[in-house]
Amino acid sequence: MDYQNLVDNIGAMACVVSVEKIDSNRYGKVRIVTGNKLYIDSIEKPAPGVSMLKNKFIPNTEYTDYLSRDLNFENYCFMSAVHRKCLHSYAHPDRMNIWFNMTFLPVGPDEGNLLHCLYVMEMNYEADTKRLSNINSSSASIVLQIALKLSGTENFKESMNDVIYMIRDICEAEHCCILTMNTSERTCEVLCEAFSKESRLLPMKTYVDDSFYKIAESWEKTISGSNCLITKNDQDMEVVRERNPEWYKSLHDAGAKNIVIFPLKYHDSLLGYIWAINFNSENAIKIKETLELSTYILGIELGNNLLLNKLKFLSSKDMLTGVMNRNEMNNYIDSIINKKTDLIDDRSVCVIFSDLNGLKNVNDEKGHPAGDTLLKNAASLLKEIFDERDIYRAGGDEFTIIVPGMSEEEMLIKMDKVKELSSKYEDLSFSLGGCYDNNIKNINHALKIADERMYEDKKRYYKLNHEKKKR
Repeated sequence: MDYQNLVDNIGAMACVVSVEKIDSNRYGKVRIVTGNKLYIDSIEKPAPGVSMLKNKFIPNTEYTDYLSRDLNFENYCFMSAVHRKCLHSYAHPDRMNIWFNMTFLPVGPDEGNLLHCLYVMEMNYEADTKRLSNINSSSASIVLQIALKLSGTENFKESMNDVIYMIRDICEAEHCCILTMNTSERTCEVLCEAFSKESRLLPMKTYVDDSFYKIAESWEKTISGSNCLITKNDQDMEVVRERNPEWYKSLHDAGAKNIVIFPLKYHDSLLGYIWAINFNSENAIKIKETLELSTYILGIELGNNLLLNKLKFLSSKDMLTGVMNRNEMNNYIDSIINKKTDLIDDRSVCVIFSDLNGLKNVNDEKGHPAGDTLLKNAASLLKEIFDERDIYRAGGDEFTIIVPGMSEEEMLIKMDKVKELSSKYEDLSFSLGGCYDNNIKNINHALKIADERMYEDKKRYYKLNHEKKKR
């Protein structure tokens, strides 16, 4: 067959790819047989943002002479050439800031163990939403279900847990997981995971410790610039072993025979990964098509959720001291009064009002930086004694502590501890007032009593301080 004539009569970038068939599941070399002028120019005169390993096209050379090895590309060529499938993919490899619209068509007669497919591609610098959604009806239905499940959810984590079970079912996998990564703190967290009933794999929390971030960080190089990594069999897993021996060993030891892993991104920022272990490799093409769009949606939803959490954090935290602010305290009290919390109605509560003594004098004599340091030290001391979530900066030099379920005896012990530890810090002194009530519904009354007792303590402080000055 005249392959050169074939590609020359195609108006888009096109080439013919040959695949060495070993058997129905394995292949050898993947070569670019020939290409039309547009395709050859894409190698010899690459577009902005595209980097080639070599810029000189030579017919019948392996595609890895020009691009780093991509198992997804190889699998599509193999399925098209060997299994005579007509395939389409619209993908954005991480190594290039370009979207590829790709079509694979089987061509030519068999030449022994050498089979061929036609590869036609178009490049876009921005995602085309119409092409992103151009998937088969069953995959589109699944993606729509995921989008609806996450749209406007009030419990993001619970909804994501439902989604991960949906994805496990799609992949017919033994295990599916979403792992989030905090790049600034270099930590990982298991957001959700799902197992098949017969699975003997251990939960990911078994492996995720302080050192696990380093392993997760290595996955980007293992995917090697593609938009995902899909290993269907031992031959593909060898690629993982070559690129990432440490991760390969952990997968092998855990009982993983294959894996599909996608990065989750939001505005090009890596948020984590989703993967499926021991999936149905016969459906690899459909799984890839479904997850490409699903992970696009998951990345957006995860990014939006992180943004909302950050905004909530900023709206609830006092930026100077790191404890909760007055707005968060008011919301918490309101939720108790209106029964919006999970707290038991007749649960007890302890309220402690604390006010710094002499903050104004420190500001006047030493300047505001010294006053800010005093406030930070006050918050640090309180965090030594109470849970950070129970401490609120209620005003300029006022802190309020609200602790459900604490006994009155424990409250008094902790108040004494506050005064005892104050001597650790220069100029730090507290006036304190506490109130215990056996029913949290009476929190407003407890706040009032604690406030009154704090002012009584402050009067005693200034009276004693005044007498010291006289002496």
